[in-house]
Amino acid sequence: MTQKPNLYIKQHCPWCKAAVAFFAEKGLPLNIKDVEKDPEAFQRMIEISGQRLTPTFEYEDFVVADFSVDEFKTALDKTPEKKEILGL
Repeated sequence: MTQKPNLYIKQHCPWCKAAVAFFAEKGLPLNIKDVEKDPEAFQRMIEISGQRLTPTFEYEDFVVADFSVDEFKTALDKTPEKKEILGL
């Protein structure tokens, strides 16, 4: 893996907390971007996903926006090459 994925979150978002816990459990290093504190990260999240909801995951061209952990797993299963690279 050449770079760490970005996870765009909002501090009080329960889905974000679940996503952070899921990735920590899997041992996946992340760049966590709190979009409420970082306007540039918020703009980047909107650019890549076309929406304003969190959590949003970005790794290269693989973007999953506004997801639960189960929705993330489903999206990841559709891209087995990213799943393998990310070790998930």
